[in-house]
Amino acid sequence: MTLTDAKLRTLTKPGKHFDGAGLYVEVTAAGRRYWRLKYRFAGKEKRLALGIYPETSLSQARDLAAQARQALKNGEDPGALRKAAKMKARHESANTLRAVALDWMAHQKARWDEGTAGRILRSLELHAFPKLGNRPLETITPAELRRTAQAVEAAGAGDMAGRVLQRLKAIFRWAATHGRLASNPMVDLVPAEVLKPRNVTNRAALPERDLPEFLRKLDAYQGDPSTIGAMRLLLLTATRPGEVRFARWAEFDLDEALWIIPAERMKMRAEHRIPLSRQALEVLRAMQPLSAGRELVFPSPQAPRKPISENTLNLMLRRMGFGDVATAHGFRALFSTMANEAAWPADVIERALAHVPGNKVRAAYNRAAYMTERARLLQWWADTLDQKREGSNVLPLPARTAKA
Repeated sequence: MTLTDAKLRTLTKPGKHFDGAGLYVEVTAAGRRYWRLKYRFAGKEKRLALGIYPETSLSQARDLAAQARQALKNGEDPGALRKAAKMKARHESANTLRAVALDWMAHQKARWDEGTAGRILRSLELHAFPKLGNRPLETITPAELRRTAQAVEAAGAGDMAGRVLQRLKAIFRWAATHGRLASNPMVDLVPAEVLKPRNVTNRAALPERDLPEFLRKLDAYQGDPSTIGAMRLLLLTATRPGEVRFARWAEFDLDEALWIIPAERMKMRAEHRIPLSRQALEVLRAMQPLSAGRELVFPSPQAPRKPISENTLNLMLRRMGFGDVATAHGFRALFSTMANEAAWPADVIERALAHVPGNKVRAAYNRAAYMTERARLLQWWADTLDQKREGSNVLPLPARTAKA
């Protein structure tokens, strides 16, 4: 006797109540009604759960039973198919783009400083996660990544489009390497074939002729002491803005006039030792009453446990009237130009800029051989800045050639 909706609504007797062809509803002593399908596969009798009545209606249970019987006709075990589908669903939920991206970032953590990791995460949250973040990796196509990058490019952010595409490709490559994805479908997605060519320009560097005015305005600038101190140390040490922003007191030995930036904070992942000029030491000693009790030398005035933001120094330049001609990173180019024009050895200048030679033996030799010369170079640079500020026309004597 087949079941009807009317009978199911009033069915209370515990036991199995058959609908036909192996489909039945099992009523428990507590009154719960479970749909089951009895079938045989490979000579063994099995049971397949099809849901609970009334959440799963009679017609739905019959449809599910029909699908299971079709699987049997195809030589497949519907119970095994159900288990495989559940495993696939669990795998997909654990391997969405967002989930894998966060695991990739955790794996790479030692290679990035806090600022770099933050920028990478923000780029993904803004440009990739809104549409693709909750999608399983294996359902995302190369065309979707291409459209994601091109959408960023169309918004006028060509550089960001390239970075987003490279990061997404890295996530898929890492997922395939670590068994989160069967294979990497993004191998042939070449940025140059996705994005339009761009004219690459160097960051604006302050012209030497504007240096005296800039230095005098820096002396008169009324602003946050951390920002002013960071700008001064940036200028005096020819370091990158991120290296100054995240500078920690533990990295400095003021008695030895030395700043040691650990490898994990450097762009080239190599420790950088910076001899400190008298003027750089003055900047740091001026900061001691303000931040010596904290980890960071130049903490944010809004959140002292965090560094000043990456835009703070460039915003300061704009407020000083130099936003159109200079960037914080550009002071490295100014230092390099003036040092080369003063005949300092190129190798000494390059090491002062933390440009590490590709040859590891040469890199190690240069680090050891040029520390004395680099100390002289940075003191010359600090003295030159003082002379420029004072408007002196007397230039320092040309540098002596470094001794190998």
